[in-house]
Amino acid sequence: MTTTTLAVLVPLLPFLGAAAGLLLGRTAPGFVRPVAVLPTLAAFVLAVLVAARQGGGRAVDSATELTPTGSVPIELALHIDGFAALVAVLVGLVASCVQIYSTGYLRDDPRYPSYAALVSLFTSAMLLVVYSGDLIVLLVGWEVMGICSYFLVGHYWETPEARAASIKAFLVTKLGDVPFLIGLFALGTDAGSFRITKILDTVAGGGLHHPTLIALLLLAGVAGKSAQFPLHTWLPDAMAGPTPVSALIHAATMVAAGIYFIARLLPVFQASSAAMVVLAVMAAVTMAGSGFAALAQDDIKRVLAYSTIGQLGYMTGALAVGERGAAVFHLLSHGAFKALLFLAAGVIIHAAGTNSLAAMSRMKGLRARVPDAYWTMTVALLALAAIPPFAGFFSKESVLGAAEHVATGHAEHAPGAAGWIVLLVGLFTALLTASYATRLWLLAFRGHGAEAPDHGRQPLVMNAVLWVLALPSLAFGLTYGVLPDWFDSRDLTPTLITSVLGTGLALVGGLVTYGAWRHTTALAGRVPLGAVAAHPEADAGLVEAEAIASHEPAYGAVAYADDPADPGRLLLGPLHRHAAVGFHLDAVYDALFVRPVRAGASLVRFLDREVVETYVRGAGALPRLLGAAVRRAQTGNVQTYVSALLAGTVVLAVAALLVATGA
Repeated sequence: MTTTTLAVLVPLLPFLGAAAGLLLGRTAPGFVRPVAVLPTLAAFVLAVLVAARQGGGRAVDSATELTPTGSVPIELALHIDGFAALVAVLVGLVASCVQIYSTGYLRDDPRYPSYAALVSLFTSAMLLVVYSGDLIVLLVGWEVMGICSYFLVGHYWETPEARAASIKAFLVTKLGDVPFLIGLFALGTDAGSFRITKILDTVAGGGLHHPTLIALLLLAGVAGKSAQFPLHTWLPDAMAGPTPVSALIHAATMVAAGIYFIARLLPVFQASSAAMVVLAVMAAVTMAGSGFAALAQDDIKRVLAYSTIGQLGYMTGALAVGERGAAVFHLLSHGAFKALLFLAAGVIIHAAGTNSLAAMSRMKGLRARVPDAYWTMTVALLALAAIPPFAGFFSKESVLGAAEHVATGHAEHAPGAAGWIVLLVGLFTALLTASYATRLWLLAFRGHGAEAPDHGRQPLVMNAVLWVLALPSLAFGLTYGVLPDWFDSRDLTPTLITSVLGTGLALVGGLVTYGAWRHTTALAGRVPLGAVAAHPEADAGLVEAEAIASHEPAYGAVAYADDPADPGRLLLGPLHRHAAVGFHLDAVYDALFVRPVRAGASLVRFLDREVVETYVRGAGALPRLLGAAVRRAQTGNVQTYVSALLAGTVVLAVAALLVATGA
């Protein structure tokens, strides 16, 4: 079987699994779990085979033209280089782990068949994006992921949080997709083709007429899909969905699509220095802002959500300095340990007996109850904090090293300003990352909240998946020596300066957070114990009141919890309340967009009811009045008709006589 045939089967198998799952969900429920797991697992195995055959060498290209369009052709094309081969392996691995994990996590969920089918469709769409060699075909997978995220985030549609989160995710990402679509058309028009290889050839020959405009339009779609400032606000709220969905979205699909798209078309963005600087600024604001926000969250999944936003900022920063190898290296590394973090959080949530929320301020005694989650999450947090020798250290240092390389003038493929922005903010974010990772570990496993009831031991498949993902979280970074051959990029070996600075700042962040936790824990012993946990209903009322007053979404408002043992409150000081709600960006959007749209809708409704309908009612009233007048004359009495006829005749005769006399 040829490599092209194997590559076609990789996205096709999960798609067929999704179709079969929807058909068998009610007629043959016993086949739902095998149909969910086996096609995705087979796609993962085939992706590994495709990667082994591609071997980081010459790209695999194949294309067939679809129905002629009469202008720019659309082709069903494959383009599999080292980037695509390895990203597809990541997607297959994480999706397989999520499907296996979900058989235990959602074993009692009546809507599991539709859930599993949507996860398979989600996986198929991402694999289509990864392997596609034509931008219009890529767009199909891009948009299918958007609708899948809408349904999966809103899986618990009985709750208002899930309904609101699914709509928000759909609308915010669509807000970015509109300029993204325009940018794709402009790019295809300039290049005369939507084929990625032909577009890159056009860029190399200086054939793009509007590189800055095209790059900025495409960046809008990337910002929405990959949750970058200012279109990142949907991702923390999306935590209202099932935890395995969060793992899939954050680790291997949806948010990874935007980063991968820029990596594949990086020369398009490099054609405009202004676009590269904008990309660097977007990455810097995203990294720093998400770090502060993560340090203020109380729900464990929202901490991880803001963490994902920050790590995506690192990838965007690597792309801003023209190093797509470092960006994809961090994408692969992050995919492993972030999937592990979310699935471990799912074990914690499952142990607490809830669907999606887990307030860390109310956790106690979890280390003994979920030992597998404890040890594997510790590994993943160390990788997140970029502590050597865990995977995150090598991939994050490759980003910082690339930024330092550009900032010091040793590279000309990106503006020096972009290098300095990414380097300085990236180092500061390393400190914040270690700080919130340490805080999460302390509050989740050494917290002093009210102990939740024990809901029994978690299914074996859930714990087994954690250990599978722990291996790449620990050891994947050691592949930095061979990845340049796959990525055709510079050496990814950590540099001395950024390694010392990054690791040193990470250690400082962790130690300071630990010291703040010790201080606040001691302080908590002198305040009424359980000020929050003992009165959750009072805190919930305060939360709702504050959320309404500030126009913030109710979901995640638990971050306002005034936990005296929270080191984040001490470290952030007066900034804590603002960071907890994402610096009120939702309130800004509400003021700038939501309220004006609602006001406009109210005006249109008023004009429709009071003006347009008035004319419509008037147009109908006049014939009714005339009809009523004529109807009164229709009495049915013959004598009346004859009398009226005679009276009319007399009137006409008199009128004629007067006219004749006057003449």
